[in-house]
Amino acid sequence: MGLPLALGLAIVRTLAEEGALVVAASRTRAEKCPDNVVHVSADLMDPEAPARVVARAVEAFDRVDILVNNAGGPPPGVEFPRRGFMTCDDADWRTMFEFNLFSAVRMMRAAMPVMVARGGGSIVNVSTVQAKQPRTMNVDYGAAKAAMNNVTKAVSEEYANTVSPGPTLSDVWTRPGGAADVFGATYGTSKEDVIARIVPETQGLAIGRMAHVQEIADAVALLVSPRSGSTTSADFAINGGFLKQL
Repeated sequence: MGLPLALGLAIVRTLAEEGALVVAASRTRAEKCPDNVVHVSADLMDPEAPARVVARAVEAFDRVDILVNNAGGPPPGVEFPRRGFMTCDDADWRTMFEFNLFSAVRMMRAAMPVMVARGGGSIVNVSTVQAKQPRTMNVDYGAAKAAMNNVTKAVSEEYANTVSPGPTLSDVWTRPGGAADVFGATYGTSKEDVIARIVPETQGLAIGRMAHVQEIADAVALLVSPRSGSTTSADFAINGGFLKQL
């Protein structure tokens, strides 16, 4: 499981609270990561990292039943939003696809043989509504996640589903210099006003607020639980009304 954001931490904590034995992979261990979670220090942009993560899970628990690919968003050193198609060069596109597509592909390749050998499992890939509703911002990100959605559908017979968050109140928005600060400078207002008013209004959020990371984590927990045993190839859009397509 990638753990790049507050969303990743929420997913880890929720699954652990539900009784799952969790192995979490991230470049650094989050300060609030539960003590009963096995942490693996790994950069999932490294092609060799997924195999090491799966091997550690097998070493710790002798099996892999669930895979949550949450690694994604802006790669290390990149700040969102990036406006316009011409903003990114070839290197930017390659880095975005490494982080948001290839990390998930490699994790699935590493985990699926272990799952199949033990009777099956559940895979949830965390995507974005921008994969279905392209925008002029973060074009390379939306394209990478659209490709991941396609891959998820292709492997759906091995129990792959996607969760597609819309604008979500995570540290991508709230950290100093993050998206809320960038939008605040554009609109001439405060970070707090961006989160409370500007984003819901400009993104057409019918519920009047951004999603909470716990709401995304709860959807992931549902999809990997026995209650979703017949759910495959599904895409849960947790977006507050942002995505209005049929």
